[in-house]
Order: sequence, then structure tokens, then C-alpha cells
Amino acid sequence: MRQESIHTPMAPAAIGPYSQAIKIGNLIYTSGQIPLDAEGGLVGVDITEQTTQCLINAKKILEATGSSLEQVVKTTVFLDNMENFAAMNEVYASLFTAPYPARSCVEVSRLPKGVKVEIEMIAYL
Repeated sequence: MRQESIHTPMAPAAIGPYSQAIKIGNLIYTSGQIPLDAEGGLVGVDITEQTTQCLINAKKILEATGSSLEQVVKTTVFLDNMENFAAMNEVYASLFTAPYPARSCVEVSRLPKGVKVEIEMIAYL
């Protein structure tokens, strides 16, 4: 099976040696999205704004492949503080519908650029 690197100018460019997403077969694996706008500027200071931007970025990447948030089967959420879980979860729940994707959520000691949240996804076409 051939893999394809995905890039869209509608989401922030990778800030390292990785792709925004990889498509292999009918699956899309996004890289972790942090709250940067398409030009690479940091968006938001609180967890609500930052979670919203992470999900918008992932949505734009999925749309560039022909997929969507409705086709996400698994997400992983990285938080810099588990105290932010409820606020993150409220935003998350507003952008997904039942049946919700499977999800892992972990607290980490630090995220790129000092952000509060990073979200990665697996979706299908």
C-alpha cells in the first residue's frame, strides 16, 4: 500500500520534519495539532480557545483529504494540565456527534510552543 503525505495551506505547516497527515489506503493519520493559525501564529490563551483551534486545524487537514470530523474513529488529546479536562471536553463535545470517536487523553509535562493542548486523529475516507 502506498502512503501519501498530506499538506494544506488551510492549516499550519509542520514545525518539524513531519507531515500534517499521512494517508494510507482509506485511513488518514493526522499529526498532533496545536493551536496555531494557518500562518503559524499562536491562537488563544485559554484551553477553550486553544482546543477550538486544534480541532479546526485537524478538520481542515481532514477536509483536504476528502474526510471529515464525522469520519474520525480515534483521537488522542494531550493536556499540559488535567485540570483543563472539563473545559477541553466541552469544546470537543460541541464539534463531534454520536457515536463519538474512541479517545485517549493524557497529561504531559510540556507541549510544543508552551501550548495547553495538542490533538491528533485517525479518520477514514
